[in-house]
Amino acid sequence: MTKRAILLLQDGSIYEGQSIGADIDACGEVVFNTSMIGYQELLTDPSYAGQIVIPTYPLIGNYGINEYDMDSGRIQAQGFAVRESCFKPSHYQSQKTLDSYLSEADIPGIAGLDTRSITRKLRNHGVMMGVLTSTRTPQEAAELLRSTPSYDTQDFVKKISAKESFFFRPEDGPRRRNIVIVDYGCKYSIMRIIHRLDCNVKVMPCTATAKEILGSNPDGILLSPGPGNPEVLDYAVYNIRGLIGYKPILGICLGGQLVARAFGGKTFKLKFGHRGGNHPVKELSTECVHISAQNHGYAVDPDSLNNGLNVSHISLNDNTVEGLLHKELPILTIQYHLETSLGPHDNLNIFDQFMQLVDSEKNNFHCDERAGEDKIDY
Repeated sequence: MTKRAILLLQDGSIYEGQSIGADIDACGEVVFNTSMIGYQELLTDPSYAGQIVIPTYPLIGNYGINEYDMDSGRIQAQGFAVRESCFKPSHYQSQKTLDSYLSEADIPGIAGLDTRSITRKLRNHGVMMGVLTSTRTPQEAAELLRSTPSYDTQDFVKKISAKESFFFRPEDGPRRRNIVIVDYGCKYSIMRIIHRLDCNVKVMPCTATAKEILGSNPDGILLSPGPGNPEVLDYAVYNIRGLIGYKPILGICLGGQLVARAFGGKTFKLKFGHRGGNHPVKELSTECVHISAQNHGYAVDPDSLNNGLNVSHISLNDNTVEGLLHKELPILTIQYHLETSLGPHDNLNIFDQFMQLVDSEKNNFHCDERAGEDKIDY
């Protein structure tokens, strides 16, 4: 027999379904994703830390779970809420069902919900906190929700970032460029792409100082995507300020928002965020439109930008900032996900642009006493 479960939203709405996955409670920000495929990449995307994720596509788990489509070492989402969970997947690579995958990872899920109705609510009223439970009454779930800190106030980056530095695939031998990835929640797919571009890839913790990063002698620095509110990550902003002017920098998603903050910019929370694989983005310099994969709930305020940082890309859905470019320094940021995992291949050229910056600046750096210190007055 299936066990009853409920999803309780912050506004008091209750949705009843069947429990899948682990028989435990999950409390987090409830968000939706409009992609039609890629549920395994979605679940293992570190940017979903602290969130209960709802895919709008109705059938989830139909091609099973395999060892190849992981974007991190574990499920990162707090919980998973679906319309229909497939218990008999069909795919030659399938190794287990979605239900068993969630159970083994101690992640709760719920099936049988009208996920499009919930999505409509979140679009109309904005994302909100929620509780997914198969063990509590609605009253007990509401009490749990009241005692849980807001998603916006928590630092999820420190919870998921690498604890120590490591090299990605060092056994493959030396390469032409040295790239440091600062791990705010980096996906495996980003590491793979940078590695394929003839780069030695060193991943460093989110708390690595500017002096430690520059001491690794990188040719370029990639600031990774990650979860949560950039306004609570002052330590990361401080460290990024010490990198400015020393090495080419590419900031992706959260990494890009932190670059904006390092230059004195501000960010704000979107009503329901951008999460899916079909978001149109306009590149202002060429007026070309690219279809992008996105997963973010915050955006950069363009009116707050200064110190030479300019908007390079905008969303055609809501005109929010999707990319930044510095007019003098080798710094660029992209708000969407470049690595094609759970999305289209339109934007891989940004990695090539970054490599061009790295190559052009490779011989311009000379370590001095100020390395790792601010070069700009804010």
